[in-house]
Amino acid sequence: MCHIPVFCWISAAVLEKMLSRAESGEIPKTLTQMYTHFLTAQINIKDTKYNEKKETDKEMIFKLGKLAYEQLDRGNLIFYEEDLRECGIDVTEASVYSGLCSQIFREELGLYQGKVFCFVHLSIQEHLAALYVHLSFHNSRINVLEAHESGSPVTMLSLHKCAVEKKLKSMNGYLDLFLRFLIGLSLESNHSLLKGLLVKKTDSSLEREKTIEYLKQKIKTIPCSEMALVLFHCLNELNDHSLTTEIQSYLTSGKLNSEALSPDLWSALVYILMTSNEKFEEFELRKYGRSDAAVFWLLPVIKLSKKIWMHDCDITEIGCAVLSAVLPSISNLRELDLSHNNLQDSGVEILCIGLKRSHYDLKKLLRILGSDVCKPDLHFIVLPTAGLEDTKCRLESLNLKNCGVTEAGCVSLSKALSLNPSHLRVLDLSWNNIGDSGVKHLCAALEKVHCALETRGGGGGVAIIIIKKSGSGDVNQKVTLMKDYGEKNMRLLNPC
Repeated sequence: MCHIPVFCWISAAVLEKMLSRAESGEIPKTLTQMYTHFLTAQINIKDTKYNEKKETDKEMIFKLGKLAYEQLDRGNLIFYEEDLRECGIDVTEASVYSGLCSQIFREELGLYQGKVFCFVHLSIQEHLAALYVHLSFHNSRINVLEAHESGSPVTMLSLHKCAVEKKLKSMNGYLDLFLRFLIGLSLESNHSLLKGLLVKKTDSSLEREKTIEYLKQKIKTIPCSEMALVLFHCLNELNDHSLTTEIQSYLTSGKLNSEALSPDLWSALVYILMTSNEKFEEFELRKYGRSDAAVFWLLPVIKLSKKIWMHDCDITEIGCAVLSAVLPSISNLRELDLSHNNLQDSGVEILCIGLKRSHYDLKKLLRILGSDVCKPDLHFIVLPTAGLEDTKCRLESLNLKNCGVTEAGCVSLSKALSLNPSHLRVLDLSWNNIGDSGVKHLCAALEKVHCALETRGGGGGVAIIIIKKSGSGDVNQKVTLMKDYGEKNMRLLNPC
């Protein structure tokens, strides 16, 4: 969030007021607390500026919240006069509402006649939308998330369950903050800030405990770390850190046993790594696990890393399938070391799918391979395979040393190089039995394209050097066949 300018602005506004002599209280520790503090601060500024009674605040915030929720539900970031009317906002008073919350709501002149409205930022819209849902439940016992009334009593837990299921059906971060805000608003500290908007104060501590337990159980059933991360953020909004504390104790003691980790602890590990202050320059898989399952669960961290070292991690074609699904969309990845893994030609072929800008269904592929890496329930897998045809992959170094690659694997690599050759500069195939025929396949592919590949180790001591002339689109090939049983000698062939 610190990379979002509007959040920095909100934080500065809240902290400036709270750290002044006139204010007192605990500094916000969660995202919901920060945004709720900001909202109440803007209401107070309005009351002082216009000398208005706070009786109108409740109605105004509720209407703005309804507008925010309905437009968010429709996927709209901008809206029009008729949208305001639907939420009970008088269009003639729109400018008054805009001035009422000048930091929250603004109006702009659209391309056509008439006014176009939007919130300053999507996060503010999501906070107001969550507040509307929370107020509807707290004040009227209504679950606005349900299209049709179920007939059963509405509880805080049922509301939160409905919101979680709604989020899990969405993609690409949609409703992430909305869910965090909605669950966070049930915290007592936020109720204190919203006392002017709530009809009556109630003790909801028991209901919150039920929500916490539900979120923990839900995390166990989601075989996708990225989805589980959202629920971990929700637990953080409720000040529950039990799962992260458990995995942190394993890390501190050095007794992390990845084979014994349950799905919720895998997700907790990802959450800790993602929320740490470390920059994702290098990621070494074997620090946390040595298996295809480790690749799958740690995928969110892998996607943020520039250099990924997975050498000697017992990775097979299953792990290659997981990597291949996201490889084209990782724009910051520069080095990928898969050496000393039994990938075989099948693993290389699957990996090359990602290098060839191809689109495929990972779920279907894993089923064909008979994988159980994504237990407990494979059919719930959701990975970002859409849009892989337009690859963002800028991989510069690929190490496949001692991976059981033969001529067939070289055929797959040559096809990948033909289709996406512009960034790869180092390809290490040493200690693979690719033979002369494998070399010929690669050379034939490189003759057809303007490839930036500079060095490549061959199998069984064969070394091939591809040198690109500076300032020229031509590629000169120098093929050297020599017996090399030492990595040092192989490196001497590097013309860089």
